Amino acid sequence: MRKITVLMALVICVSAFLAGCGSKSANDVVGDLGDVVNDLNSYYASGVMTIHTSQEPQKYEVEVSYQKPEYYRIALTNMEKDISQIVLRNDEGVFILTPHLKKSFRFQSEWPKGQGQVYLYQTLADSIIQDGQRQFTKDDEHSAYVFDVTANYQNSTLARQKIWLDQKSYAAKRVEIADSGNQVLVELEFNQFEFDKKFEASEFDMQHNLTSYELEVMPTMGEIEDDGVEEQFGVIMPAYTPEGVLHNGVHDLEFGEQMAVMLDFTGEYNYTIVESRPMEQTVDAGVGKLVDIGGMQGVMTGDEKKMLRWFYDGIEFKLSSADLPESEMVKIAESVQGQIGK
Repeated sequence: MRKITVLMALVICVSAFLAGCGSKSANDVVGDLGDVVNDLNSYYASGVMTIHTSQEPQKYEVEVSYQKPEYYRIALTNMEKDISQIVLRNDEGVFILTPHLKKSFRFQSEWPKGQGQVYLYQTLADSIIQDGQRQFTKDDEHSAYVFDVTANYQNSTLARQKIWLDQKSYAAKRVEIADSGNQVLVELEFNQFEFDKKFEASEFDMQHNLTSYELEVMPTMGEIEDDGVEEQFGVIMPAYTPEGVLHNGVHDLEFGEQMAVMLDFTGEYNYTIVESRPMEQTVDAGVGKLVDIGGMQGVMTGDEKKMLRWFYDGIEFKLSSADLPESEMVKIAESVQGQIGK
């Protein structure tokens, strides 16, 4: 009897030892993750992103298509307002498409190099690999490895992020990004992630993406009569104005047949905001970069005088200034969300 007991104890010890040997360390997982990224040919991912930076949480459906070497297609849809946007990169450049308005910006950029987004797998993997102070745990309940690493995004408020990776495939499962006070500001829950996805050539074609969306045209600044004549504008005032800046009024503008309004601000900083109903066209914006605006994307262009262009609720905004810092430009743009035209 004693021999059986000793034998059983020995078996348990050996089993525990072998189980421990099979458990991967943080360095093991990071090494495997580097191999996955190096061998990455394509992937498709979809999920729901929730932004907690405004008064009400903003939810976006996100779809990401990637094909080696540098083809990207990101579709973002505001789930409450049914506003969609596509960020596209192909051999012709980088595009921001607003299909329901038949409007697009094309610009030259190295995006996403040095300017990744939370929904890009390469950005998440790189943040794990590059952070030598990374924290690592296992979430066996969800079959995931969890990394707590530095958040390296344009928005400096985003300080830390937790990333859940599938224990078998290393596919991204979930992301939480928090501020320095550990308050979660961005959540992304992936509901599908497929490596080595086969795409049609049209997946990354600009014209196909601009015209294939069967979306209902969103209401814009002015009410449209049956004959198509614009009746009035509803001016949207940003909720945020930098300290020491005063609003100097609203001015009507005309660009041919296109009506617009301009908001003028002066003081510590000087800038204007032009609001207009977008024309159906493709604008070549030159050299620029993507700017995250509360979940959606805008484009920043210019050197001495900068211009930030974005869409919200069917309106095209152009924020221009020679002295306004980019961080302030983004705050102003973000504060437009949730505002109602007057």
